[in-house]
Amino acid sequence: MEKFDICVIGGGPAGYAAAMRAIDFGQKVVLIEKDKIGGAGLYGGALSSKTLWELSKDVNHTRKRVAKFANADSCFILDFNYIKQELDDATNERAHQLESHLEGLSTEGYSNIFFQRKGAAKFLSKNEIEITNGDSKEIIFAEHTIIATGSSPRKLPTIPIDENIIVTSDSIHQWTQLPKSMVILGAGVIGCEYATIYSNFGQTKVFLIDKAPRILPFEDLDVAQMVTTQLENNGVTIHHESQLVRMEIIDGEVEYEISCNGTTEIHRVEKALIAVGRVPNTKSLGLEELGVKLTERGSIWDDDTQTSVPNIYAIGDVTADIALVNVGELEGRHAVKKIVGKTTRPLVYDNICSIMFLKPIVAAVGMNEQTCKEKGISYQVVKMDYRAIPRAIAMRNPPGFFKILVTNDKEMKILGMRAVGAQASTAIQGVGMLISMGKGIGEISELIHPHPSLIEGIQECSRIFLGKSIFKPQVMKDLIEYKGYIHQTVETEASGN
Repeated sequence: MEKFDICVIGGGPAGYAAAMRAIDFGQKVVLIEKDKIGGAGLYGGALSSKTLWELSKDVNHTRKRVAKFANADSCFILDFNYIKQELDDATNERAHQLESHLEGLSTEGYSNIFFQRKGAAKFLSKNEIEITNGDSKEIIFAEHTIIATGSSPRKLPTIPIDENIIVTSDSIHQWTQLPKSMVILGAGVIGCEYATIYSNFGQTKVFLIDKAPRILPFEDLDVAQMVTTQLENNGVTIHHESQLVRMEIIDGEVEYEISCNGTTEIHRVEKALIAVGRVPNTKSLGLEELGVKLTERGSIWDDDTQTSVPNIYAIGDVTADIALVNVGELEGRHAVKKIVGKTTRPLVYDNICSIMFLKPIVAAVGMNEQTCKEKGISYQVVKMDYRAIPRAIAMRNPPGFFKILVTNDKEMKILGMRAVGAQASTAIQGVGMLISMGKGIGEISELIHPHPSLIEGIQECSRIFLGKSIFKPQVMKDLIEYKGYIHQTVETEASGN
């Protein structure tokens, strides 16, 4: 029985990062993956969907420019074969990088500490793991194990998902042509993202079923409203406050029935995407027999990546923490540092940056207004419309805004930020760093921002808090909002000086 210092189960982004960090500390590590290195972060997940989003954004922009400047929208013909090839090329490029890197480790002095195994893993004891690959089985011994098996799309037993006509995000990228119409069940990030992508292409009529009064219910109303408006401008029909009664495949198409306010509607479309969340991949690992504590939804319970069995750790989507690639990678590195005794503090999630690839793009860090109110936190908030920023005017006023929350005291420590619109994904990192450092809004106001740039709007927001902006919010009410919220009282207008 071969012995290892660390065994990593799962070769997705979190597991890959953990394995590479382990060899930094000279640990003898084995990485087990039953399918493909890269996991959902590469195949059918982040890279694939974001590549498709980028291509759809370019198509949408080009189509509108052609219509505006050449008055020839009807002549714009999209070759989806090209789109598919670009998508495949992106996936293959990243897959080749990861595989080549792993192969190169053996020639660069790591052959004695890094090992790979292909197969499905199962715990026989807290230190013994059985690896099954077809008819072959192997049992290894590991002092510590990191579980990074990720998650899979949630399926509903009443819906006949065939991964062709009715699909999940695992197989939607296998379509060889754009459907003329499609319905998406679920108006969270994944559902809204694919509604954006397929409506951007301009050849698919998209329907979105939302059981809530509004999409993206975890975000503030102004964020959800802007995304809703842009989706509807793209031709998306949103079934608000609607319950799915049934969904069937009839004559090679999808027929679905929804109920809303006591009435029912029946629609027929070519394709359907089920986007009702994801479930952790914990089955067949032998966790219950081992005594590893699970949450009610089947996620692995963890305390700063450590499970209820002390030498076993869990990271990424398989836990109840934030399901993001960057978070999974961070947790993977942290778990390894805990194992080798190099951690100095627990993981902090307050400054996690996330991006929603919608139209417009939404980037978030820290708390929003909803969260502050739920937690009873008094705050001040400044919101600046992109139309007040010179760079956005030069871009011909793309829809968007910056929104920053700070504590309602003299320190004005940053609580959170939302950037909605063009280049939003590049605007939040600096604010995320200030949140982690516990700094106030004054740090931003003193920086020299590049001109012309959209992030000048962030600096102007900070100056509004401090009462030194070139814009006075009382005058620019259509473009700037400045208010305060005091817990257990009504909202009051804040004043800067």
